[in-house]
Amino acid sequence: MVTVRELINKATELLNNVSDTPQLDAEVILCNLTKLERIQLLIYPEREISWEICRKFWEAVDKRVSLMPVQYITNHQEFMGFDFYVDERVLIPRGDTEILVEEALEVYKREQHNNKIIILDIGTGSGAIAISLAKLIEASQVYAVDISSGALEVAKGNAKTLGVEARVNLRLGDLFEGIEADSLRSSIDFIISNPPYIPDQVVEGLSPQVKDYEPRGALAGGTDGLDFYKRIVASAKYYLRVGGWIMFEIGFDQGEAVADLLLKEDFRDVRIIKDLAGLDRVVVGKNK
Repeated sequence: MVTVRELINKATELLNNVSDTPQLDAEVILCNLTKLERIQLLIYPEREISWEICRKFWEAVDKRVSLMPVQYITNHQEFMGFDFYVDERVLIPRGDTEILVEEALEVYKREQHNNKIIILDIGTGSGAIAISLAKLIEASQVYAVDISSGALEVAKGNAKTLGVEARVNLRLGDLFEGIEADSLRSSIDFIISNPPYIPDQVVEGLSPQVKDYEPRGALAGGTDGLDFYKRIVASAKYYLRVGGWIMFEIGFDQGEAVADLLLKEDFRDVRIIKDLAGLDRVVVGKNK
């Protein structure tokens, strides 16, 4: 038998050249396979691990050496305190996107507290935004659209696991085409999106663990990265109710450009919200 300490030490050495957090990566992989908490690994480093778990562990470490993100290896990512299944069909939810969800929660608390609302999440991917809002706003009915049937399969599983499948309506389609049959014109309270916003040429320069594993369709946003914002903003006013909100995650240098798109379509109360690093992260605007 091999001990926890021996596995972690050897894996850390192998991962030193490919990861900024080699020991953490090794521990997360082993926790996922053994169903142990990290503290249990640290407290009992002499715990013996079965040969079958060892085999699976080294298979997973080999994937990490090939720069596959840990989240795709373990099929887990935490978002807003909830555990989401992820695989290569969907973008890995980032902590920065929680700022978008938190802003939606603040607006709801301020303007709609306890009222029933309709939310549209465009480009839902794993369903992280849509499902988190369904969990945290019990009076919500959420529509989640994606052009990828694979992504919707992942989102469906997450909605079921997290107990909100009855209030998360998954729709296949390109932006608003996905809800054309739902009679939602002039009735949506929040349109929320974390669309692809990286300029096409920049995608090629991303780190291999992003560029080679995460779906390009969830990353590339056209020549200037603004293609999806332009398309969404142009149609949003036909679906939002009067006083409804549109909320976007954006790239760190896109705040003014996306705010201008909203202002040109006569949205008011347009604001740019910064992340913890002081960079532009979210843009919101209210339908007249």
